[in-house]
Amino acid sequence: MLDDYAAQDATALSALVAAGEVTAGELLDTALDAAERLNPALNAVVLVQEGAAREAIRKGLPEGSFRGVPFLLKDLGCEAVDFPSHNGSRLFSDTRYPVDSAIWDRIRATGVVTFGRTTAPEGGVGPATESAVYGGPTRNPWDLARTPGGSSGGAGAAVAAGIVPVAHGSDGGGSVRIPASSCGLFGFKATRARFPDGPYTGEGWAGMAIDGFLTRSVRDAAAFHDACAGADPGAPYWAPPLGAGHVAAIARPPRRLRVALCDTMLDGRPIHTDCRAAVHDAAQLLEGLGHHVEPARPTADIAGMMRAWTDIVACGTALSIRAKCTARGRPLEAEEVENVALGAIDHAATVSGADYLAAVGKVHAFGRQLAAFFQPWDILLTATLAEPPAAIGRFAHTDRDFVHFRTGPGMVFDYSPFCAAFNASGQPAASVPLFWNGAGLPIGIHLAARFGADEELMALCAELEAARPWAHRRPPIHV
Repeated sequence: MLDDYAAQDATALSALVAAGEVTAGELLDTALDAAERLNPALNAVVLVQEGAAREAIRKGLPEGSFRGVPFLLKDLGCEAVDFPSHNGSRLFSDTRYPVDSAIWDRIRATGVVTFGRTTAPEGGVGPATESAVYGGPTRNPWDLARTPGGSSGGAGAAVAAGIVPVAHGSDGGGSVRIPASSCGLFGFKATRARFPDGPYTGEGWAGMAIDGFLTRSVRDAAAFHDACAGADPGAPYWAPPLGAGHVAAIARPPRRLRVALCDTMLDGRPIHTDCRAAVHDAAQLLEGLGHHVEPARPTADIAGMMRAWTDIVACGTALSIRAKCTARGRPLEAEEVENVALGAIDHAATVSGADYLAAVGKVHAFGRQLAAFFQPWDILLTATLAEPPAAIGRFAHTDRDFVHFRTGPGMVFDYSPFCAAFNASGQPAASVPLFWNGAGLPIGIHLAARFGADEELMALCAELEAARPWAHRRPPIHV
């Protein structure tokens, strides 16, 4: 194992490969060794395809930004011929794909050496990763009694522990930003339709879902976003075009910005004292950098958006299960999906076609309400989560009441009240690891920007990283 492997981000490792100081095969050996040693405690890496990784190296890797860097795909989406998937579900276990997805084509072109997938909850639903198909929960390397988040929880745990420096994720209600917050990483959700969805998906969850990455550095995220940006042919939506790109944007600080500080939930209810302290700490840091910070919060219909989000995701879950059962020619069998998925089917049955279109209309109206809020503001500053990382089991998929699982007291939307708002509005948003509480747990800071302002938001995150570096922080379970 390379002594300083876990201390390097993907950009630095690719530079070592380019300089001939290490080979792609040696980096792969190191990553595989790390996974073998750490995965029994974490349960984060699954469906290892060492042969596919070795063959990619043998054939010659693309001359991309991350040539030779070990990499993992989330076990949900990012369809790839060489990488079968369970999709977090016993129903979908060992799914194989006839063609590669557009997002995988772009990731592969960066030159990464992909050797497996990372765990996800069934259907990508929920802020924890505890799917039955993996035989147990995925655990947080900062505290094995706590979740690394969801739905990209395995990616968060693998990157935080140093198995890989960066991993693929996706975000339909916070699924990149929640693990970033829980694992002390950087997670960025791009503007709606910034990345391609085809050919397997027209739009994920009415356009609310998008691919992304869990990284230890802003520069790695910037380079991946540049490499993957742009719609695929026939895409139903297009994001506003980028300027010079994310990498160019982070080369200099952004202009001084007007920041709205919200130290409560978006509806005014209180959050955990550690999370509130983290927000005020970030506000002081931003003010010290010359940004203008004032208290403010949106008056948008948060509760209506959350109800609409719940209807849309329930229908999406029911559709995917129905399509699978139709394709194989037999109905759903006992134990093939967990109770939350069954509850989604139950709830979807109560949502008519008109109800579904009304939910989509509610989400679109909410986006316009948030856009109006952002007219005098450049950034909304909140915590990423309303509490520190949750205990294992709190969000296990045992509750068949899907609406309660999402919106009940103390449930998903109380725990994660900020992230889904920006999936609904389509705006770019990021979780930045600036704060650790007295128990040594990471508390993410959430920054959201205007629709299309990805580069400016990425530049702000890079400025914060330079002002308060976090890469030296390592969890108790790490390479």
